[in-house]
Amino acid sequence: MATYHLSAKIGKKGKAQAHAAYIAREGKYSEGSRYEDLEATAYGNVPQWAEHNPVHFWQAADENERANGSVYRELEVALPRELTPDQRLALVQDFVQQELGENHAYQFAIHTPKAALEKNDQPHAHIMYSERIRDGIERDPEQYFKRYNAKHPEKGGNKKFSGGKNANELKAELLAQRERWADLQNNYLEKHGHSERVDHRSLKDQGITEREPEKHLGGTGVRNTHAKNNLLELRAATAENTQSQAELLPILEHQKKETFALNYAAQIAEKYKEKQAAKALAVAEL
Repeated sequence: MATYHLSAKIGKKGKAQAHAAYIAREGKYSEGSRYEDLEATAYGNVPQWAEHNPVHFWQAADENERANGSVYRELEVALPRELTPDQRLALVQDFVQQELGENHAYQFAIHTPKAALEKNDQPHAHIMYSERIRDGIERDPEQYFKRYNAKHPEKGGNKKFSGGKNANELKAELLAQRERWADLQNNYLEKHGHSERVDHRSLKDQGITEREPEKHLGGTGVRNTHAKNNLLELRAATAENTQSQAELLPILEHQKKETFALNYAAQIAEKYKEKQAAKALAVAEL
């Protein structure tokens, strides 16, 4: 069953290169069965000096971004199990193009680890990107991450996307982004013949009161057999309820149309009777 998840994170100075290696399963993250879950990885929009290796970009970001600034942003999103690997890759590529376009250097990776509880694939994507906006001016690694110079852009670094925005503006942008991600996923699910849909809203905002949000168990919780069984039962019941609603929907729609047709026919019959009665009354008065 397709589920919705999108979380946004901020990467601090000194963390970018290591995190890029982690998501791409490179270096020490290429060893051992724990990391044998890489489905796809790609990067783009990097400057010329990093075109052949994105590690150079993240290394320069770690070295040259200011100490209290964000070095990268990351979006972590759940991907539908219903889609094939190629379809999931196309979905992520479309999302990156939609959200980042040609404006931000990025690197993404799709992982398909086994779920701790149900043991089936748990596909998700990590999308790292720099807040620095590309403007067509070639800069060396040091200048790229300097403070932006509005009067003389060629003398400063690339402008940051979040610069000058308050918390409310950033929150509104994130909420809009969450909705766009849900819409894009649903377009892909429909396009490839799946009836499942995702919703970016909370259960409360969806008007769903009979179901509690799942609690994250963590490693200890997963090893707790009682807690694990309770969660699996909840998921099974939720899936069964969702399937029942999906099967019931066309029946209800048919009944709704049928009821409308019957009511309409009854109205026509009543009007006909009224006309006939009026005609009879007119004849009697003659």
